[in-house]
Amino acid sequence: MSKPASSYLAIPPGDHCLSGNIHTGETRGKIETIEEAPTYITSPHPGKGNGNILFYYPDVHGFYNNAMLLMDAFADAGYTVFGIDYFRDDPVWKHRKDKDDTTTDPDFDHAAWRTKHSTFAKATVPKWTKAIAETYGTSTTKYCCVGYCFGAPYSMDSLTASSFISAGAFAHPGSLTDEQFQNLGKPLLLSCAENDHAFPVEKRIRAQKILQEGGKKYQFQLFQGVSHGFAVRCDLEDPYERFVKEQSYRGIVEWFNFWLAQ
Repeated sequence: MSKPASSYLAIPPGDHCLSGNIHTGETRGKIETIEEAPTYITSPHPGKGNGNILFYYPDVHGFYNNAMLLMDAFADAGYTVFGIDYFRDDPVWKHRKDKDDTTTDPDFDHAAWRTKHSTFAKATVPKWTKAIAETYGTSTTKYCCVGYCFGAPYSMDSLTASSFISAGAFAHPGSLTDEQFQNLGKPLLLSCAENDHAFPVEKRIRAQKILQEGGKKYQFQLFQGVSHGFAVRCDLEDPYERFVKEQSYRGIVEWFNFWLAQ
């Protein structure tokens, strides 16, 4: 049985995750299967790599243009990026009423869909990251991870359970618990929207209190006037929304650059 929304610090994904804009552009990565999960792999331009690996945990839309362009952007910052499709070609957008609608089909069981894919993700992400480190890493490689919406808990869990991932981040999170903040083992950047009913102000304050009392290493980004999904699905024609999305990305890159240099 699913937990009630009130038991979460950041509530599970819902119809609010269907809103937003689709971005255009050419992606350059390739998709391979690693530990039964389709994996988007994108690399820095020749001579621009820093030798480190970034694990990307996507939102409920899985592998769509926005996510792949964002992964390419992290590769532009020097990281070899591995993104996991824990939905295995069953992203939530395939269950919309129609392609232009931002609500799900009335016959779609969102809770069952979420349980199915979160169960697979929870079991697969640890062995997926380990397999990538063993196959693609070297003795000098360092690792970081970032999760968006549905991907946030896997970023948190990776920072707690993995001995080799040095730092993490998430943006507009879903499905986070008190325990995940209490058990946090590595530096975390939280990129947050002012208007996010999935992670509202009282829950952000509670999360910060847990981090403070636990002596955790963390940084908050809080952006005024934007809502859930701002870091991936913003309106790029709106100058402020574009600025905020880019600031979220830059902040995450700088966070990783610092901690992986320690």
